[in-house]
Amino acid sequence: MCCSPTGRSTPASRPRPDLPETPPPPDPAKVAAKRPKRGRLKVFLGMSPGVGKTYEMLRAARRRKAEGGDVVVGVVETHGRRETESLLRGMEVMPRRPIDYKGRALMEFDIDAALARKPGLLLVDEYAHSNVPGSRHPKRWQDVEEILSAGIDVWTTLNVQHLESLSDVVLRITGVRQREAVPDSALSGADDIEVVDITPDELRKRLAEGKVYVPETARLASENFFKVENLTALREMALRRAAQTIDDQLLATLRERGVEGPWAAGERILVLIGGDAIAASLVRAGRRKSDMMMDAPWTVAHVERPSRPVSGPESAARLSQAFMLAEQLGGRTLVLTGDDVVKAVMDHAHRNNITQIVIGKGRDSRISELLGRSLAAGLLRSARGVAIHIVTEPGGAPVERLVKEAPATARSLHWRGYAVGAGFIGAATALALVLDRAFERVDLGVVYLSAVLAAGVLFGLRPALAAATVAFLTYNFLFLEPRYTFLIGSPTDILTLVVFWAVASVTGWLAGRVRDQARNAQRRASAVSALLAASQALAGANDPLGAARVLAEQTAAAAGARTIVLLPRDGDITPVAGAPDLEELGAAAMAAARWAWERGEPAGHGTGTLPQTSWTFRPLQGVRSRSGVAGIEADALAPGSDEERLALALLEQGAVALERAQLAGDAVETETLRRTDRFRGALMNSVSHDLRTPLSTVLGAATTLIDYGSTLKPGVRRDLLLSIREEAERLSRYVGDLLDMTRLEGGALNVRTDWTDVRDVLNAAAERVSRRLGARRLTRDFPARLSMVSLDHGLLEQALVNILENAIAFSPDGSVIELAAYEDRGSVVISIEDEGKGIPTAELERVFDKFRRMEEQPDRSKGAGLGLAIAKGFVEAMNGRIAAASPILDDRGTRILISLPKSIATHPDLL
Repeated sequence: MCCSPTGRSTPASRPRPDLPETPPPPDPAKVAAKRPKRGRLKVFLGMSPGVGKTYEMLRAARRRKAEGGDVVVGVVETHGRRETESLLRGMEVMPRRPIDYKGRALMEFDIDAALARKPGLLLVDEYAHSNVPGSRHPKRWQDVEEILSAGIDVWTTLNVQHLESLSDVVLRITGVRQREAVPDSALSGADDIEVVDITPDELRKRLAEGKVYVPETARLASENFFKVENLTALREMALRRAAQTIDDQLLATLRERGVEGPWAAGERILVLIGGDAIAASLVRAGRRKSDMMMDAPWTVAHVERPSRPVSGPESAARLSQAFMLAEQLGGRTLVLTGDDVVKAVMDHAHRNNITQIVIGKGRDSRISELLGRSLAAGLLRSARGVAIHIVTEPGGAPVERLVKEAPATARSLHWRGYAVGAGFIGAATALALVLDRAFERVDLGVVYLSAVLAAGVLFGLRPALAAATVAFLTYNFLFLEPRYTFLIGSPTDILTLVVFWAVASVTGWLAGRVRDQARNAQRRASAVSALLAASQALAGANDPLGAARVLAEQTAAAAGARTIVLLPRDGDITPVAGAPDLEELGAAAMAAARWAWERGEPAGHGTGTLPQTSWTFRPLQGVRSRSGVAGIEADALAPGSDEERLALALLEQGAVALERAQLAGDAVETETLRRTDRFRGALMNSVSHDLRTPLSTVLGAATTLIDYGSTLKPGVRRDLLLSIREEAERLSRYVGDLLDMTRLEGGALNVRTDWTDVRDVLNAAAERVSRRLGARRLTRDFPARLSMVSLDHGLLEQALVNILENAIAFSPDGSVIELAAYEDRGSVVISIEDEGKGIPTAELERVFDKFRRMEEQPDRSKGAGLGLAIAKGFVEAMNGRIAAASPILDDRGTRILISLPKSIATHPDLL
């Protein structure tokens, strides 16, 4: 069986993101011609080993070679099958590359040789194969990707059980876990798929004849993996996956080419629901339709009409329950927006290749049916290539009330509109009576029309219609002859009253519609503002605890109820934030929260799990994994209400924010561990030599003095004693450096600042290094007057000693080291210059790194490479800055500058 799509989606044909307006783009054909061509991939897909994938691939390759094609066998596994081996005769077979693994030479596919040979078509068997450790890529499908990128066509073979998304399903069916897997995207990216298919009975016959495995292995395989029921299930999966992959590729290709759908390549179902009693039945009908169409993708959608009033609580509850049912049955949910329902539905259907639409039909009025204004009639007129399925409303079925009866306050507000409308008519009547007595000819209908308009603007359509009816009757009774009776004396008055009532009704309806639209717009604007505020607040959270606090506060404000957020701690979830306060949860509530965390499903009040609790818990699902659980007080959110939608949107944002904060924390922790490991490795490497060398010198000199002290000349004894002292001092300096670096790394540095004259610190540091100058000369250049600076005398002195010792270590004998100080408006600057060979420009930025030595084979006697790193840490701890410049004169010398900030800037005239 061969299934081949019309073509693959290349980078040239993928839609690009919107860009700023630019000149007309170049011709796509010319762009594609300039870009390197990618090879085509063909996959021979089978349900299991032994169906003949490799055999069929070699047969097709021999036909291609006979047609003059450049065909090379990169790697083919014959498994000792003679008929397969016979197909390799006369074919160019590439030698394999030996790779040493645990003392054995294993033969693997030579990808470098394939790239160098660059044939027109390369055969690479076993797409899911895992390469030997030490290969360029861990998986063979990655080798194939590199070959395709080089413009070489590849044919390969694959068993369906090796697809990553099917590994769990295959494990449940066969009881065998597949160790080798290929990501589904690797198969989806194939240009051609050929399904090599035989019946399970025929495969078992081949197995028994020894054409798949040796007899003993074949017997065990037929009793385990190669059972008829296993092979049947795998065969169905192979056929389904091939059809689905080809359908997805066709859909992407037609979209990229701008071909308007639907395209009859595979079934896709759209179920339209409203807030009526038939919504759940429609969802179940969509699920059954999907089952009948080989598990076709199906979506449940509801169309919101911005121009219409908000649905009542019972309708919203039905919608919410229908959406929950759809998700439980494996469908997707979607909310469309548009005043024209038919257009919104058909636009979505054309964009998403919907081929089946399921709708419900209630008791439409006769007038709507005659005028063709029902939803079913509109879809039937607009549908092109889409099947419409109509599910009728069951008669006589009891309708369950999904929400509680409206509270007394809501009922009072409902009747208030009618009462105020009647009051407006009463006020209009009083004004009309005054005008009727004061003037002879007055159009009193305008007065009543104003009252009806006011009722419509303030309270909507129904109070406006009621006010129009009362106005009609009152105007007729009081102001039309014969007065004080509902009789109409003149035929023209009848027309006047009808026109008045019609105008009043239309005006009230339009005013009510504008009012509803304004309220809807205000509600949506409030929701967007709340989401924006929550997004900004969550973006500012630096850790999971801060993000949890923000999420609890924002959700509590949106829901108008108590909210709690639980995060994972030590294998369990723990309440960490709440609004308005963090409350302790009872045993039942914690059980519901754990259920939501472990199963990824809502639990608690209003759900099917532990509904007796007073909280509703929802998992916070991030992009990669669950990041926590959020609980909202029971009965706070009406199902399907705008408040519920807003709260759920906030929880989704909060889940992503929590995940981001957790990832950021993990990244910081990982970086800290990496730096710590690097520091520990460098430390142990340094300690192994820098501690051992002076200790060995001290031990050797001391042993010599003890054993031969009486026979040694005084000069020799003095040299040995000086050596002991020098190495002990070196060891002391090294241990001090390690302790200082430990304080810096551990954040335990205690800075004690005081007003200090920098010249005193410079002189003290110079005295400490005077004995180690040797033949070098240290000069000092200080001004007569220098501003006092707030700093830690001890830290600055140690930093200067480290820098001076570094200058001494890398300066030749007879050179000059200059120690200088000066000031500008905002800081006091210390300069230390030497006449050494200098620092390469590329190393200047890293000269202050720990264990950094400038020599390729460093002299350990010059230090462990910690001095400048410690100096930098001490200076920055006092809010100072340190930098290095090199070379400074005749390609030699180094200058270290330390800038210490002043508390108050000095006036230029005082410098």
